[in-house]
Amino acid sequence: MAASNEPTASMPFDSPIDLRKTEKRRVKMSELKVGDSFPEGVWFSYIPPSPETSEFTTCGTPVPFNASQEFKNKKVVLVSIPGAFTPTCSGSHIPSYLEHVDKIKAKGVDQVIIIAVNDPFVMSGWAKANGVTDDKILFMSDKDAKFSQTIGWNIGERTGRFAIIVDQGKVVYAARDEQPGSIEKSGALGVLAQL
Repeated sequence: MAASNEPTASMPFDSPIDLRKTEKRRVKMSELKVGDSFPEGVWFSYIPPSPETSEFTTCGTPVPFNASQEFKNKKVVLVSIPGAFTPTCSGSHIPSYLEHVDKIKAKGVDQVIIIAVNDPFVMSGWAKANGVTDDKILFMSDKDAKFSQTIGWNIGERTGRFAIIVDQGKVVYAARDEQPGSIEKSGALGVLAQL
């Protein structure tokens, strides 16, 4: 039986083996750097949180989100994770934001947005699974990892693990964690240190 490239319980998405296999498929266009304008034409999709859809078994309708336009007049923390319900993302990355979101917002941040390659239904469900039923943190879909690929911070067909701070349309922080399981640069404490 041929070896599979698909992650298994013994080889999760965050394992070094999986990252090495996907590294060859990384599409690098143009990394974002401090001082760059946030790129034009960046769209995500999400299900806006509402009281009507706050129960785990209820579902809203996805809407498009024009990040390029929305980020022009706001201070935003954009966090990318490889996938909803994956070990590092669920075990430490998102919990760091849940714990520190109020401190982040107190630094003048208008929005904290989590993106992953998962569809907006999965991202909405993952937000609810983490107890997020308001707009304190928005969980969005980077369909086909399009944005992540555009900046070269994807992991194969998945979104990479990174954080970007955009202030009035300008990138003021952009860093990715390349070591499996690390959230040093993209976790809430790493981001707080840059605000």
